[in-house]
Amino acid sequence: MATSSWLLVISLAATQLFLKAADGQVASSTPQSVGFINASDTGVQQAVPKPAVVLSPETRGDIFMAEKRYREAAEIYRENAKGSAVMLNKTGIAYHQMLELDIAEKFYRQALRVDPKYSEAVNNLGTIYYAKKSYRRAISQYKKALRINPQSGSVWSNLAMGYFSRNDMPHAQEALQTALTLDPEVFEHRSTQGVLLQERSVGERGKFHFYLAQTYAKAGRNDLALQYIRKALEEGFKERKKFQEDPAFAALKDLPEFKELMASEPRVL
Repeated sequence: MATSSWLLVISLAATQLFLKAADGQVASSTPQSVGFINASDTGVQQAVPKPAVVLSPETRGDIFMAEKRYREAAEIYRENAKGSAVMLNKTGIAYHQMLELDIAEKFYRQALRVDPKYSEAVNNLGTIYYAKKSYRRAISQYKKALRINPQSGSVWSNLAMGYFSRNDMPHAQEALQTALTLDPEVFEHRSTQGVLLQERSVGERGKFHFYLAQTYAKAGRNDLALQYIRKALEEGFKERKKFQEDPAFAALKDLPEFKELMASEPRVL
């Protein structure tokens, strides 16, 4: 069966900084402009450089992460960790992005030795187990992270994927609903927060996207429900009649977009 990339969230404490760096909004360490003063004796303006902005090692590492220069980011974080749970966790994330999972796991565990209640590192350790297909242990870590921070939509979505991978659909749907209640856009912006590429079969992804469409439909998010119906069909979801029979999709049946999808034969990815 064909395979395709699958996304799983790695918690990043510096998400916004990564995004700003990627957009060129983080100041560099060299002067960007000059100011002017009036020379009192001549009245002629003279250029005076503005002071350079000095970036911390952590910020430099964050910029490398935004630029996907993970090896350089890992080196900076590691060299400046000095017992910091945040920096150790970020070191793990950098190695995680390079799919060097054993090294990433080592740094997540070091972060947790410094701060056992650091929920981001607990979650990230769960994604290591998930990548190794140890879904029961992954679920255990996600639950532990949620005991520390129960308001994290991204961890709830990870928990949903863990249950889904064990074919525990009742618990997967419950976790999905909680994730979307806490963060209705969690599946829309998760890729900006750092991801682990995880190979899943197209059929499995189609089934997962059916349940995601169902959850969005129940929440009244028709736009996203339609988007994930399309994804499910493109990924070969074969139980098309469920879209017609499931009460969750009742409000969509009269929409032209829904009718078009039901009449179409999307090319399976």
